[in-house]
Amino acid sequence: MDMTMAVDLALYQRTVLPNGLVVITEPMDHVRTVALGIWIAAGSRGEDAAHNGISHFIEHILFKGTTTRSALAIAEEMDAIGGQLNAFTDKEHTCYYLRVLSDHLEEGMAILADMLLHPAIDPEALERERQVLAEEIKSYEDAPDDLVHDVFAETLWPAHPLGRPISGSLASLAAIGREDLRGYLSTRYRPDAILVTAAGLLAHDRVVALVDGALGGWAGQATPCAHLPPTPHRAIASRSKEIEQVHLCLGVPGLRQAHPDRYGLAVLDAALGSGMSSRLFQEIREERGLAYAISSYQAAYSDVGAFAVYAATSPQAAREVVRLTLDGLARARAGLTPQEVARAKESLKGNLMLALETPGSRMSKLARSEQYFGRQITLDEILGDVDAVRGEDVRRVAEELLVLDRLVLAMIGPFDQQPGLAGAIEEEVRAHAGA
Repeated sequence: MDMTMAVDLALYQRTVLPNGLVVITEPMDHVRTVALGIWIAAGSRGEDAAHNGISHFIEHILFKGTTTRSALAIAEEMDAIGGQLNAFTDKEHTCYYLRVLSDHLEEGMAILADMLLHPAIDPEALERERQVLAEEIKSYEDAPDDLVHDVFAETLWPAHPLGRPISGSLASLAAIGREDLRGYLSTRYRPDAILVTAAGLLAHDRVVALVDGALGGWAGQATPCAHLPPTPHRAIASRSKEIEQVHLCLGVPGLRQAHPDRYGLAVLDAALGSGMSSRLFQEIREERGLAYAISSYQAAYSDVGAFAVYAATSPQAAREVVRLTLDGLARARAGLTPQEVARAKESLKGNLMLALETPGSRMSKLARSEQYFGRQITLDEILGDVDAVRGEDVRRVAEELLVLDRLVLAMIGPFDQQPGLAGAIEEEVRAHAGA
């Protein structure tokens, strides 16, 4: 394998400002743009049930104007420099990010800093955005292929923040007031809880100077957020919707982000259901034609994780798809063939290198390495760790994780319209799990 794409650890530079804010950069001299992200250690996992969705609400409201810029002004200023400005909230973090020409990084940084330091939180804008967020929540109800994953998390980790949706519910959204938003900002959006990462055509000292000039005067400490690990539950959950297909998510507790066996699980995931040559895709879609969508995936957090298989199929084929999936999980406990291991490893390495060709992906990798490992993980290190995975490692991981009596099933389908359908699927699961 040609390792010329690997980035030397010396190219990563890290500076901690006097107020505790961390800045990490990676130069990419072959591009003309810079991607910069401001990462807040505040996600839906840090919310109580009554305020579920507040992190996502704040992410939206910060785009609705500052004390000196209207929402339109923010949009016009970014358009004027040909830049892109966006944000996202996940379970453990919120990120505000931009991509601009290197020459316009100062203007972009000024806009981002103004949004973070001086949000207007105008009452009228707040209510308009509440309506927008309510429509977003409703849209998930009309998208069973998305909703089933939230139902799966809620079933695996009930009564825990990791089991709640990032956007919250209509009830929790309605209960969040202006003072709740201000209070959350004052306790969570503080420099010691903030990481700035940037990749692209840049010089580290210039980025540090820009960040220090914009955010160096930000004072205060974030209120610690206790991340208590959830206790996984074994359960089956179903929701009836008048739709054409049954959407299924079957899974088990997985691994945390920094678990030593993470690459063994990644190889298992790739071979089982993450590619067109994977076992489940070939058997269920290609050989039997029972589903259009069939794939496996991981959801990994700082201390826990999940491994799951998603499928969408007709009501008539749902029980058979569940049976084949569970049979596939059981067979995987016996391990993979040497050819499957080799193919999965090369697939992982190729996909990783393809994914890291843009400043945005490099910027995100800088953040994830710092957040979950406390240091930068080089591409060479990752590729070496993938290469080091042996067939017996994959088999051991499969034996430890793919235990069917820990199985969680979430399903959405026309169960009210077809009595007995949900029960038949549950019966198949219980038969495999030995319950």
